[in-house]
Amino acid sequence: MLSKITQAYENRDLAALDALAVPTFRHINKKNSFKSVLMLSCHNIKHLSKIESLEAECIMLNLEDGVSKEDKPFALALAAVFLSQLKKSDKKLVVRVNALDKGGYDEIAYLNQFMPDAVRVPKIKNKEEVKNVLALLHDDIDLHLSIETAQAWHNLSSLKINKRVGVFYLGILDLFADMGLSQSLINLQNPTVKYMLAHFLVTARAMKVKPVSFVFQEFEDLKTFEQWLLLEKEMGYDAKACISPGQVKLVHKIFVDTEEELKRAKIIVKLFEMHRDEGITGFVDEEYGFIDEPIYKGALKLLATQKA
Repeated sequence: MLSKITQAYENRDLAALDALAVPTFRHINKKNSFKSVLMLSCHNIKHLSKIESLEAECIMLNLEDGVSKEDKPFALALAAVFLSQLKKSDKKLVVRVNALDKGGYDEIAYLNQFMPDAVRVPKIKNKEEVKNVLALLHDDIDLHLSIETAQAWHNLSSLKINKRVGVFYLGILDLFADMGLSQSLINLQNPTVKYMLAHFLVTARAMKVKPVSFVFQEFEDLKTFEQWLLLEKEMGYDAKACISPGQVKLVHKIFVDTEEELKRAKIIVKLFEMHRDEGITGFVDEEYGFIDEPIYKGALKLLATQKA
């Protein structure tokens, strides 16, 4: 099968590729517990053929940036071909379509028959566009949004209009460009960047949306990438977009709940439930300090996330 796909692509035979993309039922992966999101360009068959062996928990099948205008129809067909081959996957398979005014609507309509786990829409601006996409998108497919326009940032808290809108990605380079901010500001010490990371995280979490931090383009500079991860973990992030397997490995190294944190959470749950049985829902423990219901719920959430 792979040889047929490769031959059709190399011969620039779009009709042959379309014939290999057979609409099929897929078991939709609804989990949003992923920590790593690895971007794969959909015109790269070598990379697409390795999806199941990749360490990343979420695979972003990219039709937008990095795919030439001439290659976009082939990339779309290849995304469909590989989706039809992967009827069930432990990895979250998300297709990043082009901007809505650049063919995105047509791509979504086409992809409905191949059932990706989610579709990611770039350059989103407002809730009206979100409504339009949801009206077109198959009811079983989730919708992810790229926050990379000034309008999207301004409208951030209004974009989750449906439970299927479950993940936001911070497209910081495009966002800075659209806001007229220099990309030289994107460094570990800059207060504007830290504010934007915090605002994006808290706003998304308040809407029960998963926030995914931005792509770090210098994929060979793993030292700086690790520093970003440490900062983002301290802020409360648990997911990062990646463009290389090396970045994925670091995400899995940093974005984990340590044994000490898990041990503390287990003890808090046990202590709270023991006191609750006696009618006490707020108390001070000598070692773990004040414990009440919000602290208890936080511990339960941490344990549930780790289990997932």
